Amino acid sequence: MMRPYESNTPDVGGTYVVEEHREKNEITLEDAAPPKLNRALKARHITMISIGGTIGTGLFVASGSSIATAGPAGALVAYMCIGIMVYFMMSSLGEMATYLPISGSFNSYAGRFIDPALGFALGWNYWYSWAVTVAVELAAAGIVVQYWLPDINPIVWSAVCLVIMLSFNLFSVRGYGEAEYWFALIKVITVIVFIIIGITVVCGGLGGEYISTKTFNYGGFQGGFLGVLSVFLVAGFSFQGTELVGVTAGESENPRKNVPAAIKQVFWRILLFYVLAIFVIGLVIPYDDPNLLNATINSIAISPFTLVFLKAGLQPAAHIMNAIIITTVLSAGNSGLYASSRVLYNLALEGQAPAIFKKMTKGGIPIYSLLATTFIGALAFLASLVGNGVIYTWLLNLSGLTGFIAWCGVSASHYRFRKAYVAQGRSLDDLPYRAKLYPFGPIFALSLGIIICLLQGLNNFMANPVDVPTAIASYIGIPLFAIFYGVYKIVKGTKLIPLLEVDLDSGREEIVLHQALFDHEDAAGSSKDVVAWNPLTWKHALQREKK
Repeated sequence: MMRPYESNTPDVGGTYVVEEHREKNEITLEDAAPPKLNRALKARHITMISIGGTIGTGLFVASGSSIATAGPAGALVAYMCIGIMVYFMMSSLGEMATYLPISGSFNSYAGRFIDPALGFALGWNYWYSWAVTVAVELAAAGIVVQYWLPDINPIVWSAVCLVIMLSFNLFSVRGYGEAEYWFALIKVITVIVFIIIGITVVCGGLGGEYISTKTFNYGGFQGGFLGVLSVFLVAGFSFQGTELVGVTAGESENPRKNVPAAIKQVFWRILLFYVLAIFVIGLVIPYDDPNLLNATINSIAISPFTLVFLKAGLQPAAHIMNAIIITTVLSAGNSGLYASSRVLYNLALEGQAPAIFKKMTKGGIPIYSLLATTFIGALAFLASLVGNGVIYTWLLNLSGLTGFIAWCGVSASHYRFRKAYVAQGRSLDDLPYRAKLYPFGPIFALSLGIIICLLQGLNNFMANPVDVPTAIASYIGIPLFAIFYGVYKIVKGTKLIPLLEVDLDSGREEIVLHQALFDHEDAAGSSKDVVAWNPLTWKHALQREKK
């Protein structure tokens, strides 16, 4: 027999079971708390997670090679185009994530709004990508710390960083959120200081020379069209991680408010932290400076940020940037463990992964999903130590396009979601957040994502002679995704879901109830006090949602 506030809706990545106070019709948010994933991420966590996802080694290190390849103007155009793509993709994600905030959302949305086979393929590919990211960051951690302590085996520091990353994720989602908040804050402060110092150098305030725009105008588009196209790929990799907002929606304290607030800032963050930073580098460092092309995490002393700081006379610049890179590595690895464990948990909920990965701790942590991801990440890292690293290189290549494929999946899912929403006679005014410029936005993001996936390895085939293994490896992620999709489709016999049959309601009752309770108690001034509650109120809210 069902209790008055208990829903029989299937679990969709974070349901809520609300028990009635037997003597009074009173409910608290503690009563409405999910029995599984814990909605503990506050607005500041969500905002900083979305910021932290865009700032990493792609900006601090790889931005130099972008300018060397396409010229300062070409790199700026490429980053702006990808920035617009990311904004539209994030807007699409925001509309779905506020309507149905579930953890590991990419595969769930694709499976519900398009085809279950697509959801299966997206989920496993996205999980694999972040699991390998953990391995990449472990390898990077050892290299970065070795800059200061060259006599100690870097594998020791990699192991220490793995323990730190796991600790952030092991006890509560709040631990992950707090860690990302402070990591992102450090990166934001670094970029702001860099931009201020860079502009001061350009104006002659530091460095003893008035540079103006002469460096930027020198070889602005030196790489031509292919140069800009190559930077599209680098810029796309740099921006990957912004979609983590969608993964965190299922554990956001107030997704209808927090997720849109974070997404609305995406465009301005991209403009400030990437486009303006690239512009400053292009103003200060000539595109043909050999240090730009050779900058890697192994040689932080010649990263573009370090070079600009050195021009300003900051001699400890290399040490400062090395310390910043450590926080970046920990942040990326931390996010890798979080995102992949939630996606694996969600796959298990939908019957697309072993049921053991649904197991949770009392603190709402998918413990076996987290441990499995940690094991795979550590295993991939160990592969980098075996032989000449061929296995590790192929593991990286397999995950190379996964981020772009995920973005395409988000855009396609939103296009179908809105079509189904309107086809079923629902009012757009009832959407908690509405993406701007539909359908242009998702179509633009999907089209550009497909173009990048298809053309990103073109330079490898135009080389003379052609490096066949490298050329094949640059595209290996596409057939891998196709195999996941095709096998599941054949085995399960799935089809494209008709618009009128798209499921827009499962899991909504619990979400509407939680939001109504949150709004009610927030207005009362306390989320802990028991407040009087009319059980008809949330039913009326749900009826409005369905109109």
